[in-house]
Amino acid sequence: MASLKEMRNRIGSVKATQKITKALQMVAAAKLRRSQDAAQNARPYAERMAAVIANLAAGISGEGAPRLLVGTGSNQRHLIVVATSDRGLAGGFNSSIVRAARERIGKLINEGKDVRILTLGRKARDQLKRYDRSVGAYEAGGNPSLAVAEDVSAKIREMFAAGDVDVVTLFFSKFQSVVVQTPTGVQLIPAEVKANATPIDLRGAVYEYEPDEETILEELLPRNITTQLFSAMLENQAGFYASQMTAMDNATRNAGDMISALTLKYNRSRQAQITKELIEIISGAEAL
Repeated sequence: MASLKEMRNRIGSVKATQKITKALQMVAAAKLRRSQDAAQNARPYAERMAAVIANLAAGISGEGAPRLLVGTGSNQRHLIVVATSDRGLAGGFNSSIVRAARERIGKLINEGKDVRILTLGRKARDQLKRYDRSVGAYEAGGNPSLAVAEDVSAKIREMFAAGDVDVVTLFFSKFQSVVVQTPTGVQLIPAEVKANATPIDLRGAVYEYEPDEETILEELLPRNITTQLFSAMLENQAGFYASQMTAMDNATRNAGDMISALTLKYNRSRQAQITKELIEIISGAEAL
């Protein structure tokens, strides 16, 4: 049985841990609002770009279509881009993204596909390094950076232009609410033309593009990859702080429960020791 001194030290240690988890919860709550606003403000731009690409893609076909739109005609070589945060202490936030990516990787490997992995975030790099299929590892940083998204986009486009990959899929966590973040996979190459994309209201007018649709798409599609990567980083940051706030709140509550249990145990042990000493004193007095 632990001594009273050891129990006091244990209670003090748990109290110190509780202060840390409470501070982390408050920091995450303060940063969550800004991150949530940034993620939600970025969505209209990404959705509008998807609508423009869908509208342009509907008017082209055949050999003139950009390769980023139609692909290479093969799906043998896959690049899986996994975006997580750099830090932990956020419950299962990072693990859920990596788990979804692992399921896709395992399925592709079983089908005999050539799979490569590119990570954006230290947690993705650490959890996926056992596959030994990495072609690049980038850090997400404390705040989402368009420069990082452009670097990753350039790497992806370079590999595609060199013929090293046929299909590129991005995995990240889509922010739904403070308690719900959904691991999501989005195909970057060939570009997904969403059938349910919001159509552009031409109000009866007929538009003639100058330059033509193919030329515009050649410019938009690389930018769309960067936009989706940056949007994923924003969604991840909001989801990370939401998960961290929830995880630290649970940890603070658990620490409080543990302190109560340890304090009760300490008081009982102390009372038992006092009672034992009183019995010894009384017994000695009676013996005299």
